[in-house]
Amino acid sequence: MNVNQIMKQAQQMQERLQKQMAEMRVEASSGGGMVTVVVNGNKQLQSLKIDPEVVSKDDVDMLQDLILAAISDAQRKADEELSRSMGNLKIPGIF
Repeated sequence: MNVNQIMKQAQQMQERLQKQMAEMRVEASSGGGMVTVVVNGNKQLQSLKIDPEVVSKDDVDMLQDLILAAISDAQRKADEELSRSMGNLKIPGIF
């Protein structure tokens, strides 16, 4: 297999991976489900749901912490999913 073929295959794999990342959805929550977020494989926030019970002008700090915790967890899960996907990639002639 020549270098041009390998480069072309690597580019195709990169394009497939980018598409897969954009389509991937990872959900995480915090506070026992009070805050739920969904991120894509690029770790971009896709949705945010907040249980009305947790909304209180007297405890904004807690709500902010719950949101950050849910987003961080979703991004970590996206990283794990991406690592699993990358671990399954095989480039003919190289691996």
